[in-house]
Amino acid sequence: MPRIPPELCVRCKGYKLLCGLPRCPLLERFRAQLEAVKVVSGRDIVGYTPPSTLVGEAGYPKVMFYFMVPPGRASSEAAYYDAPAAWARNRESLSSIVRLRGSMISAFQRVDIHEPWRLYESEVGLAAISEIPVNSNVVLKTPPIPTLRFDGLTKPVGPRAPAERILVSDSPRLGRIIDNAIWDDAKASSVLVELYSKGIDIYRLQDLLSLGFLGKLRSRKMVPTRWAITAIDDIISRYLRERLRDRPSIDKIEVHEGEYLGNRFMIVLMPGEGAFEWIEAWHPMSAWAQGAQGLLVERVEEDPLGRASAMDGGFSAARLAVLEGLNAMGKIADVLIVREVLPSYYAPVGNWHIRETVRAAMRSQGRQLEGLEEVKELLRAWLKGPPEQVLRASAILGIREVRRKLTEFIR
Repeated sequence: MPRIPPELCVRCKGYKLLCGLPRCPLLERFRAQLEAVKVVSGRDIVGYTPPSTLVGEAGYPKVMFYFMVPPGRASSEAAYYDAPAAWARNRESLSSIVRLRGSMISAFQRVDIHEPWRLYESEVGLAAISEIPVNSNVVLKTPPIPTLRFDGLTKPVGPRAPAERILVSDSPRLGRIIDNAIWDDAKASSVLVELYSKGIDIYRLQDLLSLGFLGKLRSRKMVPTRWAITAIDDIISRYLRERLRDRPSIDKIEVHEGEYLGNRFMIVLMPGEGAFEWIEAWHPMSAWAQGAQGLLVERVEEDPLGRASAMDGGFSAARLAVLEGLNAMGKIADVLIVREVLPSYYAPVGNWHIRETVRAAMRSQGRQLEGLEEVKELLRAWLKGPPEQVLRASAILGIREVRRKLTEFIR
């Protein structure tokens, strides 16, 4: 949540909205915590999962495993508490997502990442990857701590408490494809690609890898959820890039746009060999730019072989979505992705919305432009912040006119 100057909050009292945000983030967070506490009766929680589990990273290799349930919700309702693709389709607001996540109880226990079989034995792990939510009973050691935890990669984690025990009442249903995969004695990356090619949802893949269901049978281990999210984006992106290796390049510049949760995206596809450039422009008072005096611009570049200048989870999510779109087109391209983050994005809720917004943008009808000057003019008109700062950051726009292709030297 942004650190709004306290003097402003004192003058505002949460109802004047002097910070310029659509809702007071302090009040939204408080309401979510209050709602979560109200639904708890004692330390005995009954609910359905999935919607969510999370493997932490602090203390690695002995980390926290979070088992989340929305108390008292029916199976059909529970699934929506961890449904990023559905949230994006339904255009759920930021405050709605915060409330959904804040009304789940997170029971946690310490686990050794080298012992995923302990979660198999209790069926807790199997419940977490079930096709449909299964009934579970969670007994907490103490009342839940009424706080929300936000993160740039994972979805918010609601009120939490140590688990005395977790009992799964129903039989998890995995489906034939998943059931076969978890007994496959093969490299995790190979199984992930196979499952993805068979249509398994990217978010189920994240859970499978994170909970230690994939890999060589004798060397499996759990993977912290934040690491698993980016790892899967990177593994699937390498697979999609390989499929494009011998495809022709697009022959015209094409632009796609998307916006959701105060995040705006422009994707520029240009004739080329598969280079990527990612530029983020954060407005002051947005989630990670609370103390900024002006626009903050970050950049990542990646060559056609997939070698990136920096690791960035947002870029990995967006690149996956663009490569999916290029595979649907059967073409390669050089790609510029511009992300503009507005102050209305006051709470980070994970990078799923980047993936889903860019996916939707790539499916939309793009517009064709004649040259780089038209791209620059379009960006100047499109950006809500100072455009020249973004344009100066782009190497792909600044040097394309003089850069020569490698294939020109191989004749």
